[in-house]
Order: sequence, then structure tokens, then C-alpha cells
Amino acid sequence: MSKNKIVRDLTSGNVTWTMITFAAPLFLSSLLQTVYNVTDMIIVGRFVGKEGLGAVSIGTDILHFLCFIAMGFSNAGQVIISQLIGAGMHARVRRTIGTLFTFLGAGAILISVFGLIFLDNMLDWVNTPPEARAYTRSYLGICLAGMIFIYGYNIISAILRGMGDSRHPFIFVAVSVVINVILDILFVVKFGWALYGVALATIISQAVSFFWALIFLYRNRVQFGFHFTLQEFAVSADALKPLIKLGIPMVIQSAAITFSMLFVNSYINTYGVVATAMTGIGNKLSSIVNIVNIALSAAGSTMIGQCIGAEKYERVPKVLKVSFSINGAIAFAAGVVTVLFPRTVFGIFTTDADVLKMSTSYIPVLMLLFGGGALRPPMTSLINGSGNFKLNLAVALLDGVFMRICLSMLLGLAVGYGVYGFWYGHALAGFTPFVIGGVYFLSGNWRTRKYIIGKNQLKK
Repeated sequence: MSKNKIVRDLTSGNVTWTMITFAAPLFLSSLLQTVYNVTDMIIVGRFVGKEGLGAVSIGTDILHFLCFIAMGFSNAGQVIISQLIGAGMHARVRRTIGTLFTFLGAGAILISVFGLIFLDNMLDWVNTPPEARAYTRSYLGICLAGMIFIYGYNIISAILRGMGDSRHPFIFVAVSVVINVILDILFVVKFGWALYGVALATIISQAVSFFWALIFLYRNRVQFGFHFTLQEFAVSADALKPLIKLGIPMVIQSAAITFSMLFVNSYINTYGVVATAMTGIGNKLSSIVNIVNIALSAAGSTMIGQCIGAEKYERVPKVLKVSFSINGAIAFAAGVVTVLFPRTVFGIFTTDADVLKMSTSYIPVLMLLFGGGALRPPMTSLINGSGNFKLNLAVALLDGVFMRICLSMLLGLAVGYGVYGFWYGHALAGFTPFVIGGVYFLSGNWRTRKYIIGKNQLKK
């Protein structure tokens, strides 16, 4: 592995083109993942009903919470690998990959067992509406059994993205999406398996994607410098230390945000299955718009990490500027379409009259979700790419715990806005990373930070 192409392109000043070319596969990957998530919602809404929509909404929230370890440590591994590549520390890249596989593989097994044992308790904790409980239990049971595939795919994708390869994760996702859509139609529409069929289709498609990605990594083991020997899977102390150091705040961030969403949604669920279904649809619409934001955030983290590793600090503001420009344009366009054609937009997911009636008053909430989704990712890229684990922890606690829960409780209960207060509290909390990240950028402290990889060990 010679000097990484991202660093070379950034050095030449081609920031916009570098971000677009690197983010394009990430965008397409996010688009395809959103497609099959939305496909689930459309098929469930059309062939199962609002009870099924509520079950998918609740089940997805719980799954996101249980995936917090995979997301946090995978993101940490991506940042660490990108900085190691930028600094030319290839021996430590290999040890980081092996440690990431073993550490998160064990975590996946523990989370799966934990989730299956306490499945009914979790359904009680989030106030699952009685009419959606059986569907939710069926959906979650299958997904929890296949947790190892979800974790495994996140590991390999993080490794490839950290090395500057965003194209192959897109290919793996594309195959997964095609399989998922076909199986959704077969299991739900043809066989009538309802939420059991949706979950089964999801896990089978994830398993295929994971095994294909694993085979790709094995066949290219010489190029990646990881040869899949038993010794390479041993947990290395010098690889585990930075992974823990950066990963724990990212895990807390993921856990805090998803926990706060579960907490808020548990109150929303008490307002009935229509409100639960509306929440699920709103989150899916927000995720559609956020596919570009997520792609640029992942690309930005890698690019900023490699720039910092190569000490090309002057390129970081240009990365952020490109990200803000693209995110803002997408959010604005989505807002205009939603305001002009609301029934068409919400009608994609359901024909239920009660849900469509509530959707009109949900539009202002959705506009805030679009805005927060556009402003948040660039600052997240800066914080993650710089390896600032302390600031990550602060963002996690403020965004996930303090802002979302406190605002929702204040507006929903104290002020008396009911379900709308909880929706607005959730949406407004999404601006927290932008505010904190903006202060961090203006302070300039990211230029003088100690490297998460240990720059004093550059030659090792």
C-alpha cells in the first residue's frame, strides 16, 4: 500500500472531485440500503396495514439500539485505519483489522443472545401497542438471530472505507438490496408471511452480502496486507487501545442517540398505532434525504482522517465546504417537494386515512429533520476524522441524552403539545452536533490535536 490516492488528490487541491468520487459509491450504497428499508415499509403498509408499519418502526428502533456497538467501533476502526494509511503505518493496519474482527465478532454474539433473552422485556419498555406486538416480536426475533451478519458486514465495510475503497461496499449492498426486494415480494406478497417474511428477507440478504464481502477480502488478502491467518485474528494491545479510546465515545454516542429515540418513541407509542406508524414513515422520509448526508459524512471522516494523518490541515475546510453545499441543496429540494405534494409523498407508504390525515401536521417536523440532517454530517466528519474522542462523548451525551429527552419531555408533557412535542423535541435535538462541531472548527483545536494512532510511533 503506497501513498493513498485520497491524500494525493487532496494534495493537488482537487477536493470537490475527490469527495464526489469517493462519496458517490457511499451515496449509492446508502441509497440502496434506504431503498430496501423503504421497500419493507411500502410492502408492509400495503399488504399488512398500519399495525405492520408500527411494528417495523418499533423493531427498527430497537435494532438500531442493539447495533450501537457495531456502528461505534466500526466507525472508530474506519477512522483509525484511515489515519494509519495516511501516516504509512501499514503493520498496524493489519493488527487493527484482526482486532476489529475478533472484538466485534464476540460482541455480536453477546448482543444476539442478550436480545433474544430479553425480547419481551424490550417490547414492554418501549410501550409496544398491543395490536402491533405479535408482529414486532416476530420481526425482532428473526433479526436478532442474524445479528452476526449485520455486525460482520459493518466490520468489512469499515475496513474497506478506511483504506479508501468505497466502491466494493456499494457492490455488496447492491446485491443485498436486490435479494431483499425479491424475497420481500415472495415472502410477504406471495406467501403471506407478514413481518416474519420481512425479517427473514432482511437477514438472508445481509448474510449473502457479508459472505461475499468476506470472500472479496480473502481473495485480495495480499493487497490489503491481511492474510487471514489465525495469529492475525489475535487481539493486539497496540491496536485495541486506540480502538477502545475512540470507539467507546462513538459507541456511547450511538447508544445515547438510539436510546433517547427509543425513550421518546416509547411515549409516542402511547398515543396509538397511528402515531407510531406516522413516526416510522417520517423517519423513512428523513432517511431518504439523508442518504447523501450519510455518504458525505462517511467520506468526510475518511478524507479528514487521512488529511490529518498526512498533515494536510489546509484541505479540511474545503472538505467541509463541499459537504455543506451538497447537503443543503438536497435538503432544500426535498423540503420543496414535500410541501408542494404532501399526500403524494406520504401516500407512497400507506393509504390509511387516519395516517394520511396526521401527515399534514407532521410536515413542519419533517422540515426540521431535513435541516438537521443537512447541517449535522460535516461537523460529525470533522469530530470523527480528527479522532477527538472526548468531544464525541460530549456530543453523544448532549445530543442523545440531554437535548432529545429533555426537549421532548418539555414540549410533549410540560408544555402540553402531546405527540407533536415529542416529534419537535427529537427534530430540534438533531442540530446539536452542528453547534458543537461549529465551535470546535472555529477554535482551530483540531489542527493541533494529538493523533489517535500515536504519531510518536510513526515508524512502527
